[in-house]
Amino acid sequence: MASMMEHATVTAPDISCGHCVATVKDAVGALPGVASVEADPSSKRVEIDFDPGRVSLAQIEAALDEAGYPVAK
Repeated sequence: MASMMEHATVTAPDISCGHCVATVKDAVGALPGVASVEADPSSKRVEIDFDPGRVSLAQIEAALDEAGYPVAK
């Protein structure tokens, strides 16, 4: 069965340290359908691999916002 995973890159300007990275990974990684999360404090980018049939990008962005790292639009 072919994977229907999607990849998204979002910018979260408030990510600045290792603690931020851990918080982002915990918040987004807890969502059903998220396969992987990588956050980089130097680029302020969050890379997410997810199953759009289980979670939407809007839900991922909402989880980032709730964790204190809103996505730049």
